[in-house]
Amino acid sequence: MRFLGIDPGIAIVGFGFIDKTGSKLTPVQYGCIQTEAHTPDEERLLHVYEAMLQLIDKYKPDAVALEKLFFNRNVTTAMSVSQARGVLILAAIQRGLPIAEYTPMQVKQAIVGYGKAEKRQVQEMVKMYLKLQAIPKPDDVADALAVAICHAHSYTLNSKLNEVFKK
Repeated sequence: MRFLGIDPGIAIVGFGFIDKTGSKLTPVQYGCIQTEAHTPDEERLLHVYEAMLQLIDKYKPDAVALEKLFFNRNVTTAMSVSQARGVLILAAIQRGLPIAEYTPMQVKQAIVGYGKAEKRQVQEMVKMYLKLQAIPKPDDVADALAVAICHAHSYTLNSKLNEVFKK
């Protein structure tokens, strides 16, 4: 199966496509969508939306996972990121893809085994899981890959549980 992990943002959207075959995880493509600062939000959102549609159409994931928004003190930033999440979810839904959402703590728990792990620990584990030469940059990309790995593990477990409960 192919999973798309997304770390939403208005300036930078991290994305990571991974394949899972058995217990093996393989990176397919990863990077970020960037928008220009001082550009009207509606233009930035359109760029994020169109770029995500192109990525989905090119790499054809089976499922999409996003990091849930963590609100800090900057409400303006949180609103922009929320809008970006909306267009990212819209792109996935328009392509008929199932969507899952994970909190940063859930992702850390799945990747490191500790929900309050530091960012560097998560990045190192992403590098190890995917057998990468270096930690993906910017941080948003490593975060997106972590979300994809989290969902790949959760999806498999949830699929098995659903089979058991259907019997």
